Amino acid sequence: MLVLLKKEFANFFSSAVGYIIVGIFLSLTGLFLWVFPGEYNILDSGYAQLNGLFSLAPWLYLFLIPAITMRLFAEEKRMGTIELIYTRPIGKLQIVAAKYLAGMLLVITSLIPTIIYFSSVYLMAEPVGNVDTGAFWGSFTGLLFLASVYVAIGVFTSACTGNQIIAFVFAVTLSFIFYFGFELIGALSLSGTVQTFIASIGINSHYAAMSRGVIDSRDVVYFLSVIAVCFLFTRWIIRAK
Repeated sequence: MLVLLKKEFANFFSSAVGYIIVGIFLSLTGLFLWVFPGEYNILDSGYAQLNGLFSLAPWLYLFLIPAITMRLFAEEKRMGTIELIYTRPIGKLQIVAAKYLAGMLLVITSLIPTIIYFSSVYLMAEPVGNVDTGAFWGSFTGLLFLASVYVAIGVFTSACTGNQIIAFVFAVTLSFIFYFGFELIGALSLSGTVQTFIASIGINSHYAAMSRGVIDSRDVVYFLSVIAVCFLFTRWIIRAK
């Protein structure tokens, strides 16, 4: 499994894919947070906070992560190398895990430099250090969980088809439904209880809870459960094929 994980992660940077994805994410977040005027701009807000980053990142990852994951299985099928992977002495679930972890490593690689944004805000605050550190790390953790669900969905959609474009569109659609779609569906309900329940099926309510700096076990269980379901469906797909 470790060999396959290293291979998959190295593939991102043996081509331009890894550099492009990380570059786009950091460039866009940097421009919106520090250059472009608007609601996300830290200097315009007048507050030492990074709410703009954690509002932007889920929407950027909604497109960037499917661009990462669309090739994980689909490319292997197109090149005819998927059978070689299936004949290796590792289980199907380990194959899924290796590809999933490779995608997550690339996401983490794109997130680590954003700590520079926190350091900058920390030093710019008056007095220095007057920053809600708990909210930052809660939001950072929530964003990691959110991205992990996107990656799991992307791995599943890539396993469903040999066409990378279809895998990309399918992943974007499913990720949008999980992130914001359930809230839209819940808003159609006349009952507040039903609306809350439907919204709780989606990612955003759990992500928003973590962004307040509170890591609730129920939110963690939700994210891990969605990832586990995606793993099981992906394993079922590749075994069926």
